[in-house]
Amino acid sequence: MYLKATLRSLTLRTAVVATAGIGFVSLAHSETTLTVALAANPQMQTAAKLIGDFEQKNPGIKVKFQTLPENQLRPAVLKDVATKSGQYDVVMIGAYEVPLWAQKGWIVDLDSYAKSDTAWNQGDLLKPIRNLVSYKDHLFATPFYGSSSFMFYRKDLFAKAGLTMPANPTWDQVAQYAAKLDDKNANMAGICLRGVPGWGQNLASLTTVINTFGGRWFNDKWQPALSEPESKAAINFYVNLLRQHGQPDAAKDGWQECLQLFSQGHAAMWYDDTVFAGPVLDQAAPGLRDNIGFAMAPVKATKSSGWLWAWGLSIPTTSRNREAAWKLIAWLTSPEYIKLAGEKAGWGQVPPGSRTSTYDIPEYKKAVQTFGDLTLASINAADPLHPTVKPVPYAGVQYVDIPEFEQIGDFTSQQIAGAISGQMTVDQAIAASEKKMKDVMEDAGYIK
Repeated sequence: MYLKATLRSLTLRTAVVATAGIGFVSLAHSETTLTVALAANPQMQTAAKLIGDFEQKNPGIKVKFQTLPENQLRPAVLKDVATKSGQYDVVMIGAYEVPLWAQKGWIVDLDSYAKSDTAWNQGDLLKPIRNLVSYKDHLFATPFYGSSSFMFYRKDLFAKAGLTMPANPTWDQVAQYAAKLDDKNANMAGICLRGVPGWGQNLASLTTVINTFGGRWFNDKWQPALSEPESKAAINFYVNLLRQHGQPDAAKDGWQECLQLFSQGHAAMWYDDTVFAGPVLDQAAPGLRDNIGFAMAPVKATKSSGWLWAWGLSIPTTSRNREAAWKLIAWLTSPEYIKLAGEKAGWGQVPPGSRTSTYDIPEYKKAVQTFGDLTLASINAADPLHPTVKPVPYAGVQYVDIPEFEQIGDFTSQQIAGAISGQMTVDQAIAASEKKMKDVMEDAGYIK
């Protein structure tokens, strides 16, 4: 078996200068290459383009990015850290993974680095986001961005149809709007929602709908609860909304496809991550930018329903270049980088939701005037400890914070996609999912 750690390159060059009567002088120059795994989100792609600034300020450190779609990034990074292969020096992981991986000892405790690096300013981090990337009050990832979810909508189409989007819409209202605005002859979907399989794809959106309908993944005894009336009603609602008034072939679409459809004028509404507000405006088709509006995540039985998420940068314990890795992740998540991204790539490409100081930058405040306050309100309204109406034995708004959820979630997401595409009924999707859930939870010892 080849040692994957050899992907990390350390080059040592030695020059020997001989002088008559003096002997020789040995000069050594070392160059460290950091291999970094990133999600292929717009803000991360901007980071890859700006890395030259870091390398210029840190001679001797080179950065090699491996940018992957989320559904590919997660298994690739999990395999690397779990098997201690050592392929990566820095990994981008989500709020779901941070506490689980910290508990297993797979990632480095960053508290000492953060406290000694006063320029990084740990106290500037938004508290809800800092909590997401911490374990037992210790920082295990530096937050690249923090986010919640809200509704994107077309103000011009609403006005033309005589509709008004409330600041705090309900899902029942959204369904009514989607029915009125859906125009298949004009290639206009009433709403765009994630349908592609993946616990971080269609289940992220769907789980917030389940929560606000008063549903839950498990009851207080860890028994599967997707077949409970509230959960079942939410799943039926989501699937039927997509089948009746969503985008074509919705089971194949994730956030990337919805971002493109909405920004190019082919969807009247889109419910998704607040982080895409900047890219939507930047990528908007001619004449569309000024007609894009934003509203809080739709609700039904709860006061709020937006999710809470952070992508963070962590150092695997297998990394041999921890000091250099800290320099990189501190730079990528610093106020300095945020200003650089705004100046070089546009203020819409700035990683949002991580630092309080970001929202004090005049240029950024102007760029996000239509959604900046709403993003902060959505982040602060999310409650991972009380995601739904009934008591639950887990935390998490758009996921369940147990290691088994990745397996359970991915399987369930495939069943949901099957219901969206018409390959099975919602009842069949729920039955298959609950069977899988029960088997996994029994094997893991949650259910006696």
